[in-house]
Amino acid sequence: MQKIIGREKELSDLSLIYSSGKSEFVAIYGRRRVGKTFLIRSAFNKKFTFQITGLANATYKQQLTNFHLALTAIAPTKDYLPANDWLSAFSQLTDYLITKKGRKVIFIDELPWFDTRNSKFIQGLEHFWNSWASARSDIVLIVCGSATSWMINKLINNKGGLHNRITKRIKLKPFTLYECEKYLQARKIDLDRYQIIQLYMAMGGIPFYWDEVKLGLSAMQNIENICFSETGLLRNEFTNIYRSLFSNYEKHLSIINALAKKSKGLYRDELIKISGLPNAGSTTKVLSELEESGFIVKSIPYRRKTRSSLYQLVDFYTHFYLKFIENTRVMNKNNWLNAIDTPKYRAWSGYAYEQVCMCHLSQIKQALGISGVFTTVCSWRSQHSDQGVQIDLLIDRRDQVINLFEIKFSINPYTINKKYASELRNKIGVFKLETATRKSVFLTMITTYGVQQNIHSTGLLQNELQMDDLFMPDLE
Repeated sequence: MQKIIGREKELSDLSLIYSSGKSEFVAIYGRRRVGKTFLIRSAFNKKFTFQITGLANATYKQQLTNFHLALTAIAPTKDYLPANDWLSAFSQLTDYLITKKGRKVIFIDELPWFDTRNSKFIQGLEHFWNSWASARSDIVLIVCGSATSWMINKLINNKGGLHNRITKRIKLKPFTLYECEKYLQARKIDLDRYQIIQLYMAMGGIPFYWDEVKLGLSAMQNIENICFSETGLLRNEFTNIYRSLFSNYEKHLSIINALAKKSKGLYRDELIKISGLPNAGSTTKVLSELEESGFIVKSIPYRRKTRSSLYQLVDFYTHFYLKFIENTRVMNKNNWLNAIDTPKYRAWSGYAYEQVCMCHLSQIKQALGISGVFTTVCSWRSQHSDQGVQIDLLIDRRDQVINLFEIKFSINPYTINKKYASELRNKIGVFKLETATRKSVFLTMITTYGVQQNIHSTGLLQNELQMDDLFMPDLE
């Protein structure tokens, strides 16, 4: 089995769970292709007493047949008859587990797929855990699923018999830049950090996507092959992602398409107007599901109230697909290579690099030496339309400092000219005036290769970070 890269904390947690000496009910969730199954199999290799994976788009009877086949494969002498309902199916599993000695690990993969209409699967699982497994000290029940909203609403926040029954929940996040670099190194792929960031901006930190990166090709060549070629994994992945995760996924795509048109984000009323969805609880549910699944984020701008929440698209592949892949033709060659150094590319790369930084706030705090300081991360937008000032990232610190960030992506050290220096001073001035903050305001730049020192940068920047700072291991 391939050696797992990263995931040290999750592996440590699962090791402690296995040796806890009590029954454990573990829920692992995270977006499609993030590596949940691989993590579990790496942590419990050859220790499964029973394992099964739900069938996508299958009927109630097909799921029961799937369960029966998995059980009879490991207990051929038991002569179990196909169960007619989930209570009976879990009863047969209990009968089999009683005969096994030692710690018993049960792994149910893609759990949400078992919960077909009127199947009462949750009731069967609930009865299995509450009436038998939880009373013992030798059961480790591990369930996982990509449908994050189902895992949260139906299982983790269950209001019925499974309320507070989960003993450990693990949300598996995409790889950081540090983990992506380690993954490439393990595969003997030598790309510099600028190229790794280019790949990250197109694909995000989804391990399954990074498995497609080939030795001997540049980042640009890999993106061309993975995203634009006829057989490229990510050429037609977009609709499959949303269809597999959400029922009535067209509503979710309405939100996604609206946010893709406004990279800086939309307030709820703006989003509803552009998406065409009603201002109702059904739309709130769609927004919540997208947020829980990691496709969008909801933030509250600096000193604004909760009802002023700003929504933003943060899934790298989704944004890249809608910006570049969607309207390309397979027969066209070098789609991506021909897009380089166009205004469209420059606008996208600037925004995508900002999102890379947003995903590495722990590393940014480490680089600033404020990991131990309580902070609030948010954005800010001027309330006066004639000012037109917006700050996409600020860190409000308990030690009476506010870091205002300017993020620039370039292939060379970034040069601050007279005009840009004036814009930055104006931005700081407007922020101080409108917020009336008494804290010190530190202008902080994050670039790829640093800032070229000149008369305009001198005395303007209090902190300067480079892309290398984003590659530190996550200590949080």
